[in-house]
Amino acid sequence: MAAHLVKRCTCLLREAARQAPAMAPVGRLRLARVAHKTLTSSATSPISHFPGSLVELVEKEQAFTPYVENKVDGLIKKAARPEELLELLGGSHHLDNNHAALILIRLSHLLSEKPEDKALLIQDARFQQLLCLLNSQINLVWHGTLSRLLRSLYALGLPRTSKELQSVEQEIRWRMRKLKYKHLAFLADSCATLSQEQHSQELLTELLMHLERRWTEIEDGRTLVTVMMKVGHLSEPLMNRLEDKHSLEKRACQAAPKVTQCLELVEQFGPDELRKVLVTLAARSRRSVPLLRAISYHLVQKPFSLTKSVLLDLAYAYGKLGFHQTQVSQRLAADLLSLMPSLTSGEVARCAKSFALLKWLNLPLYEAFAQHVLNRAQDITVPHLCSILLAFARLNFHPDQEDEFFSLVHEKLGSELPGLEPALQVDLVWALCVLQQAREAELQAVLHPEFHVQFLGGKSQKDQNTFQKLLHINATAMLEHPEYSGPLLPASAVAPRPSALDRKVTPLQKELQETLKGLLGSADRGSLEVATQYGWVLDAEVLLDSDGQFLPVRDFVAPHLAQPTGSQPPPAGAKRLAFLRWEFPNFNTRSKDLLGRFVLARRHILAAGFLIVDVPFYEWLELKSEWQKGAYLKDKMRKAVAEELAK
Repeated sequence: MAAHLVKRCTCLLREAARQAPAMAPVGRLRLARVAHKTLTSSATSPISHFPGSLVELVEKEQAFTPYVENKVDGLIKKAARPEELLELLGGSHHLDNNHAALILIRLSHLLSEKPEDKALLIQDARFQQLLCLLNSQINLVWHGTLSRLLRSLYALGLPRTSKELQSVEQEIRWRMRKLKYKHLAFLADSCATLSQEQHSQELLTELLMHLERRWTEIEDGRTLVTVMMKVGHLSEPLMNRLEDKHSLEKRACQAAPKVTQCLELVEQFGPDELRKVLVTLAARSRRSVPLLRAISYHLVQKPFSLTKSVLLDLAYAYGKLGFHQTQVSQRLAADLLSLMPSLTSGEVARCAKSFALLKWLNLPLYEAFAQHVLNRAQDITVPHLCSILLAFARLNFHPDQEDEFFSLVHEKLGSELPGLEPALQVDLVWALCVLQQAREAELQAVLHPEFHVQFLGGKSQKDQNTFQKLLHINATAMLEHPEYSGPLLPASAVAPRPSALDRKVTPLQKELQETLKGLLGSADRGSLEVATQYGWVLDAEVLLDSDGQFLPVRDFVAPHLAQPTGSQPPPAGAKRLAFLRWEFPNFNTRSKDLLGRFVLARRHILAAGFLIVDVPFYEWLELKSEWQKGAYLKDKMRKAVAEELAK
């Protein structure tokens, strides 16, 4: 290190002596000015053409350079053709330690969009001379220039056997402990995006290891955001460290002040940085709750002025991650409502989908979405209309101008529906069923044997979900459209599949089943987990006679089952009761209104002749003892029967 420092000082003094006159007072003054300029001036390098904030972070830093900017630096910056740069290798120009590297970086910039010229350049004798010069001075190249140099060599397409490329990579290995964190991140991004060679991947592994170990060196919010966006996806441990606020807090008590600064990074973020972090998390499907809470807090507390693009990205990220924070959702909805006149149909569709994923129904905003569709009926495209319709169905939203809105929907879909992707056709007809707007022709289109046969044997999760929706459409045609003349799904198709009951048991489900077993006493007085031909599973089914006594349910005909279990018709006055539990995810956020899917289920069960005993989670959680739970279910049953008799 001492020898290296002496070399740098020698270069500094040599340059200073070249510019300073021989006499003392003026010479000393100029020497001081030269030294000050050398120590404080930024690296004399052209703006890199590579995209991303890491480039800006690396180029805009203040750095020590072992030379004073001279004529050669200006020529490198101004060069517009590769030939102008190669001519600098002549004897008339004195090239300093960094000049060879800067020329290569500039060459990469000029040839970024000319891949055919890169092969010719590599074969040029002057280019090979430039590489040799670089190789002889590689240990004197400044850190920031070295990091951009490696990226430029990758971009120029040097072969993996090139000793100059290997020399640069080896130099980076030697300096890895001395490089700044931003340089390490820049190099990791370069290795990941520009080279797939084995040796570069080995270097990438080493870089990521250093990034993981030195994460506490991040001193500003911009670096944190940039590293998360560009490098975070390459390393799971690194991403965990960047986003885990609790981990930072745990180490803050024992670490240096830099870690304490890390705790305050989110507070330094502006709206654009917050947007970038959220979009990065959403793109990776990383639901870091501590980080999301911190960002939400600052979005609510700070008087940010959020632009339209930022609002749309925030809504997308929160919806994709399924993270709801009431005040943030209210602010996003209010700000977007004020911008509705300037939103395009695509932006409206995207916004509607984002809030539907959040399960957040803001009535003024969704009314504005419906009005937007009506106002731009001639211009709105079918894909955008489909997204809006599916969002409405998820939240079970019926606009005030319902007749006009759905007349437009049927008009738009009438000729376009057969040409859409089969799964999307099913989704759209299912959405119309949820909103009670499906027409006979639309039901027939997806229930036709030639259409639905493609989903009958599907093994993928997507195909199974699509077939489940076909069962719901089939039930809608049977139960809610008495005039429907067919076709319908075959009996073999509506038979419950084993997967219908093969689901993880929730705490509410387990407690309800145990209480029902105690309430019924005997197994033949009711059935648990009843899979119907309509695609819905009942938590329990009981049959009561006219006196309210339990009947052996399996002895009587059950039309709701695909495979009959009994032969006797129910006695006069008998009533079937279906127990349906409603979990927290079944409701709109901050509401006791069911999502559209579960509203459809309830309608179908009612239309099939059942009386419904609703068991919502918010009522069940208030019950503490087994006696209270049993009394609650008995009371619910009595109320269901009383309401039916009152009709």
